[in-house]
Amino acid sequence: MAGKHSDEAKVEAYARALIDAGRSEGRANADLVQWRHACKFSPEVLETLTAMRGGDDISLVDAVSKKYKEILDSEDETVSVTVTTSVPMDDNLREKVRSKVAADMQVPIYLVERVDPSILGGIVIEAYGKRFDASVRAQLANIRKTLASTFVGSEEQ
Repeated sequence: MAGKHSDEAKVEAYARALIDAGRSEGRANADLVQWRHACKFSPEVLETLTAMRGGDDISLVDAVSKKYKEILDSEDETVSVTVTTSVPMDDNLREKVRSKVAADMQVPIYLVERVDPSILGGIVIEAYGKRFDASVRAQLANIRKTLASTFVGSEEQ
């Protein structure tokens, strides 16, 4: 029981320290958003950020991110492929997409999944700066464009 009470006190102390620091800079709510994402960081990312902060190099985060990607792209043939669906993919669909895209591209891929309900259905795949859009939203836009050019631009009315 003493451990639980001790943890509660630590949790409150950490939370209050974050709130006080955030409020003094006018960003308490923004810090809360960042904190919620912090649990996703690997220990290596947290250690690197701590080292950068200690070396007064935190302003280099963007440059390090760009260099990281540059090095990774030049040394690793794995291609990052972003797949957007309107609902989360299940394991079966995920494996089908991974297999199909890897076979088509003939390289190992790293699948980045995004969920965007605004595409209504279907799938959007992005790799190498190119986009394959087979979403319902894109199909509806194409139909609308075709109908507009067929009826508005035609001589028969």
